[in-house]
Amino acid sequence: MGQAASPFQAVPKPLVLLAGKPLIRWAAEALTDTADPFRLTVIPAGEAGRQIQAALEGLGFAYAINPTPELGLLSSFQAAVRALPEGLDGAVFSLADMPLISTATHRALRAAWKPGVQAVQCRFGEVSAPPLVVGAELFAPLLALDAADHGPRKLLQGAVTITCPPGELLDVDTPQALVQAETWLTLQR
Repeated sequence: MGQAASPFQAVPKPLVLLAGKPLIRWAAEALTDTADPFRLTVIPAGEAGRQIQAALEGLGFAYAINPTPELGLLSSFQAAVRALPEGLDGAVFSLADMPLISTATHRALRAAWKPGVQAVQCRFGEVSAPPLVVGAELFAPLLALDAADHGPRKLLQGAVTITCPPGELLDVDTPQALVQAETWLTLQR
């Protein structure tokens, strides 16, 4: 008997179902309960991008195409910055494959971001990871980073950190991580 196909092979990762809902919908819904006036999702071109848009229908997101998603995380951050409207004083960056980040964590990030603070990032135990807030003064330096980098780490050296619940730090990239996320959600109910 053959082994069942991984859900990560069947659909783009943001569309993998967690408890009946796409990963990206979990991540996006945590953002909709914040006071952010503008919400943007970076998507790939083509059918995958259209499917992601359909998964987020009704949540009030604008969309930006990342023409080079194969370059990794920083290319998505850069696509987001290029698509932001003029006049924003900063932006929150959150990842579709981290569906356990709570609205409370997003609110705590924003509360820690005060005048003079260029960036705020989450600290989950010993690990610093998104979501994070990046001030507008870091937009140009972020765009100047080599797109082959894995993220804006170089710009976050002096970032303020907030302590976040360690259980929320789960990057759902594998079937095993998907099971962990389902277990976590069950325990939270």
